[in-house]
Amino acid sequence: MSSPAPVHIRDESIRLGQLLKLAGLVEDGAMAREVIAAGEVSVDGQAETRRGAQVRAGSVVDFAGQQVEVVTGEAEIDVPW
Repeated sequence: MSSPAPVHIRDESIRLGQLLKLAGLVEDGAMAREVIAAGEVSVDGQAETRRGAQVRAGSVVDFAGQQVEVVTGEAEIDVPW
């Protein structure tokens, strides 16, 4: 399995539903609510059913066979010369 894709956040933590939207794993908040409530999302290997659960930097979130890792700070931008 490949390494999780990084998802950059500004603060120390983010709500799980917001993270799924930010990472592009779901289309909107309604879809996030549905998949989380159905137990389809795991955080650090444990099923999480609370949309408002706080996910912190270093956590790995898994949904539909895709993994993302929460990282604080701005993403590096590759600027051509």
